[in-house]
Parts: sequence; C-alpha cells; structure tokens
Amino acid sequence: MLNREDILSLIKGKNLLEGYIDLDVQLTPNGFDLTVASIFEFDKPGALDFSNKERELPGGREIIPRKKNPEDKFGWWNLKTGAYKIRTNEIINLPNDLVALAFSRTSLLRMGAFTQHGVWDAGFKGRSEFILLVDNPGGIKIKQNARIVQLIFIKINHTEQGYQGIYQNQR
Repeated sequence: MLNREDILSLIKGKNLLEGYIDLDVQLTPNGFDLTVASIFEFDKPGALDFSNKERELPGGREIIPRKKNPEDKFGWWNLKTGAYKIRTNEIINLPNDLVALAFSRTSLLRMGAFTQHGVWDAGFKGRSEFILLVDNPGGIKIKQNARIVQLIFIKINHTEQGYQGIYQNQR
C-alpha cells in the first residue's frame, strides 16, 4: 500500500489525481480523501447481465444543495434514509501497476451512513461515482465538497491491458 510520500510523488510527477480542493488536507498518511461534487437520487431501476449487452444503468435526478444563507459559497444536501449516487470532484489517473480501494470516512460511519464502491482498476482514468447509503432514521446533512471516502492505493505487477470499460475517461 502506498504511503503519503508515494502518493504525493505520483500526484506531482504522474498526475495521479486532479481536481482536488486542498492537497494538504486531502492527503492522509496512507491515502487520499475524495470529496463530494454531486449527489443523485435514483429514478428508475437498473439491469445487469453477464455480457453487459443488456445492461441498463438507472437514471438519476441530481439533488441541488441548499445554502443556509444567500452569501454562503457552498450549500448543503439534506438526505433522508436511502441510497444515493455520489460523484466526486477528483479525477483519478491510475497507471497500469496501481489499483485503488475506497473506505467510508469514520466520521460518516458515526453519523449512520456508509459508502459502497467497486475496485478502481489499473489503468482507470476518470471521475469516480459510488453509492452512499444513509441508514440513520433522522437522515444526514452533507456540505458541498465534504470529504466522504478515503482512497488507498495498492501496487500490483504491471498489466499490459488496463481498464477498458464504459466509465473510462468519464468527466
């Protein structure tokens, strides 16, 4: 697993991450905190098959954050119990010898909510999306650009063919 110094070196030398808000705050001893750019409610069912020929991704309605005061720079999302899609501010550019895994920040867990993610495959490039599950009966509030998950990076043997899926270069 990469440490802070390794991650910083790859950010500066290989553009591992871009679109971050504050490198010093988001860089952790052994990972990087991703932040919330957008939150979506699901508005139709999805479909998944083996070949992906019949895959149907559910649509989503973007939830607009509300400012507490008109002069505030950022607003808040007031989320009820349920599942939401999160889109991050950061764009990830993984080389073919690095994978990433994400974990909910413990502050989020302590509020009765958690995230679910897939593996960021070697060679993936693009903006990330994952699921937020709010289990707290009273809901939670999230401010725009809040740090929500910690991404960790794991070195693997170089693979000739990295990620080639439909989410490649998603911006």
